[in-house]
Amino acid sequence: MKKTFLIMAITTAGISFGQNKIQYPETKKGETVDVYFDTKVSDPYRWLEDDKSAETGAWVKAENQVTYGYLDKIPFRDALKKRMEQLWNFEKISAPFVEGKFTYYTKNNGLQNQSVVYRKGQDGKEEVFLDPNTFSKDGTTSLGGLDFSKDGNKAAYSISEGGSDWRKVIIIDALSKKVLEDTLVDVKFSGVSWHGNEGFYYSSYEKPKGSELSAKTDQHKLYFHKLGTSQKEDKVIFGADQKRRYVGGYVTEDDHYLVISASNSTYGNELYIKDLKAPNSPIITVVDNFNSDNSIIENEGTKLFIETDLNAPNKRVVTVDFSNPKPENWKDFIKETQNILSPSTGGGFFFANYTKDAVSFVQQYDYSGKLVREIKLPAVGTAGGFGGKKLDKTLYYNFTNYTTPGTIYSLEPKSGKSAIYQKPKVDFKSEEYESKQVFYTSKDGTKIPMIITYKKGLKLNGKNPTILYGYGGFNISLTPSFSIANAVWMENGGVYAVANLRGGGEYGKKWHDAGTKLQKQNVFDDFIAAGEYLIAQKYTSSDFLAIRGGSNGGLLVGATMTQRPDLMKVALPAVGVMDMLRYHTFTAGAGWAYDYGTAQDNKEMFEYLKGYSPVQNVKAGIKYPATMVTTGDHDDRVVPAHSFKFAAELQEKQAGDNPVLIRIDVKAGHGAGKSVAASIQENVDVQAFTLYNMGFTALPKQ
Repeated sequence: MKKTFLIMAITTAGISFGQNKIQYPETKKGETVDVYFDTKVSDPYRWLEDDKSAETGAWVKAENQVTYGYLDKIPFRDALKKRMEQLWNFEKISAPFVEGKFTYYTKNNGLQNQSVVYRKGQDGKEEVFLDPNTFSKDGTTSLGGLDFSKDGNKAAYSISEGGSDWRKVIIIDALSKKVLEDTLVDVKFSGVSWHGNEGFYYSSYEKPKGSELSAKTDQHKLYFHKLGTSQKEDKVIFGADQKRRYVGGYVTEDDHYLVISASNSTYGNELYIKDLKAPNSPIITVVDNFNSDNSIIENEGTKLFIETDLNAPNKRVVTVDFSNPKPENWKDFIKETQNILSPSTGGGFFFANYTKDAVSFVQQYDYSGKLVREIKLPAVGTAGGFGGKKLDKTLYYNFTNYTTPGTIYSLEPKSGKSAIYQKPKVDFKSEEYESKQVFYTSKDGTKIPMIITYKKGLKLNGKNPTILYGYGGFNISLTPSFSIANAVWMENGGVYAVANLRGGGEYGKKWHDAGTKLQKQNVFDDFIAAGEYLIAQKYTSSDFLAIRGGSNGGLLVGATMTQRPDLMKVALPAVGVMDMLRYHTFTAGAGWAYDYGTAQDNKEMFEYLKGYSPVQNVKAGIKYPATMVTTGDHDDRVVPAHSFKFAAELQEKQAGDNPVLIRIDVKAGHGAGKSVAASIQENVDVQAFTLYNMGFTALPKQ
């Protein structure tokens, strides 16, 4: 049966609660004033930065009471949740991997808060290896990572409590599953990389003074933990004398080399290597500056394979010998092309995963650099995976797009034979939906790609509820992927559009740089132009357009709604970077300066940041769209003070009747590890708020 909305009331009268009907918590204003290059900037809500204060805690509680009081009155919220749970409730299984004598994989029966790690031995019997659902009663402690010793007999797994980036590492005997020694604490922005079976490398900061959730952390160190010793005895391998904001170390598959990456920002890294087979060997410099991104992805004896964008904005793979690894000796292995390269290795081959206009195509190479074949993908979309150990006979990859749930395929790299390994049984009729890629023109004439997804037969009458999603930063590409929440949105007549803005990685380093620092406005212009395109083509209108984004995308939404409040009906900024004058003073925020610059750089940079910073650009007397800010009280990536201050400014200065709410997840962080129950409820609340403020009072009959 065709699904249609029963009631569509265009006016807000009797539907929106209106500012005069919402009693927002009183948010006190302080007297804080900062001076930047002789310019005074007031910061009346500075006190909300103190996440440890009882005052801030009381404010969070009061705001949530108002928000949930509003959401509870939306008549179709329960029906929306019921359908979201129905669609979410399917078995999810990961690709398997072999460690020692066992094959491991994760599985979720549908609505489990966290996926469970299972394994099978040579007898084929399945058993639970780790169940993160037992880590905490409320599902807020999640599994961060799981890494095995070379023989597979020992394992180290990390956990995140309340969504925090600070992790604990627990070391177990993989055969008996018994804990071997004391838990490592205060580990952050780190993987675990074993050297043989005796210990592993990991990275962390010294615990900051003050709040661990918001205090600045800027000296990362690489440690080696030897099994059977206390963490206090762990040796600093790198970072004690050379102060770097991000340091990581990993051991090559053959246990021959330790590779060290060091950086001060989210782009550009130094690269080092150490011979682990030579006692007391020195750390050798490969790249000695931050002007390019570089990583060693494979080695064959002393021959190193390096992924780099040095002199190759779209990336290439080069080779060099360990004896003299400087860039002047690099030789092309997989040359740069006009498409963006993301390489991987497994099964004795290299896989060049290219992005062309935000979708994937994949080529397979042997170790001589010869093209073996192109991997035939099932449709237009996003492919990922193709990684594994050198001797693996079977590899796995995932394929998805906006209408196709993620499906795992097996691949025999020698023959090229590919087959479906695991296809999820989702109660969604993909064949009834379609995606269309368009290229629209931004303010300065640049062509920007956007993929628009909707139910077939959509009428272009300007009345379709539409979510426009964007990110536009940190060289991150938004490629097609399936989402249960978006599927529910489209079932209810919604349009879902994703714009591939400058600042992202869709077209390489030049595209990224075109949306950074003094060119950041390009990103907002691209997003505004996307909304204007959707309206001009009658997919939607300003009365039915919502804009959404998270983290850097939260900044995108905040800047767009303050610059063009007339463009959209609803704004949904999530975990956003909202105070551009102070972002670098919290946790690892200073590392984002490559993209943003800082207010201390110079007067021009300060004025530019102040010109678009959402917190500083909320104006009294302006009618802003219906807004629901979302964040987590344990977010130590983008501290919630950004969202707190932005919401306080909007609630004080909103001139129209549109509501301004902030939804604050308790015991939740930036998003990673969030429980299924929490994810479902957040998506339900976002969609209910959006549709309600577009004038809808009922969901369609099923």
